[in-house]
Amino acid sequence: MLLALDVGNTQIFCGVFVDDELQVQFRRTSTTRSSSDELGVFLRAALRENDVDPTKIDMVVACSVVPDLNYSINACCQKYFGVEPLMLRPGIKTGLKIRYKDPKEVGADRIADAMGAVKLYPDRNLIIVDFGTATTVCAVTKAREFLGGNIVPGVRLAMDALETRTAQLPSVEIRPMRSAIGKTTIESIQSGLYWSNVGMVRELVKRITEEVFEDEPPLVIGTGGFAHLFDREDLFDAVVPDLILEGLLEALRLNPPTKRKSHQ
Repeated sequence: MLLALDVGNTQIFCGVFVDDELQVQFRRTSTTRSSSDELGVFLRAALRENDVDPTKIDMVVACSVVPDLNYSINACCQKYFGVEPLMLRPGIKTGLKIRYKDPKEVGADRIADAMGAVKLYPDRNLIIVDFGTATTVCAVTKAREFLGGNIVPGVRLAMDALETRTAQLPSVEIRPMRSAIGKTTIESIQSGLYWSNVGMVRELVKRITEEVFEDEPPLVIGTGGFAHLFDREDLFDAVVPDLILEGLLEALRLNPPTKRKSHQ
């Protein structure tokens, strides 16, 4: 049984695979001060609450964009699950050709997204839009070349910036908006957040397509916590909320552990 961990700046997204099928998903707020014991106690309790026996976890794979948590994740997996986690980092097999100037700069979450997309939609040009703490837009060719892309402030990060960096603007519920004109301060923030992201995705997809995919249009995939927020705008050919977990499963397939936990 496989435990997959996507360690982000805002949340840790967790999934359990049984025979390569995703059976359980749950999340935890991410904090750089979490100890290995705090993480281990949470993971075992969350697994039990989802009717998963923690002792059945014999493999762990993780990607992390929070370096300060990596030691705690590693120690947690060894102490509470008896396994050494596979961490998605430079040097492991990805099945991708990274065309970044410095491949080591590419975030592990972006690589995992690309691996999941290539696995689910092989032989297709792809644009992947991931709505996380930061919103990332990545281009992958049908030859499995990761070309690069864009990184912009995420929806919630933009809202938090308005709240914390201004004197009078409040925190608001993030939701779809029908009108581009807000008639109150709250509506103005909501419409601004919503339509700016719609416009950003459309413009970047259009420009990337014109630059590298003009001969064969790409499949546009939405993922991340806010992807379904934009369902009615016809931005994506597919929405795959658990894309990054599928990428982590593929990482384990390409980098099988030398040994599994021995059950006693």
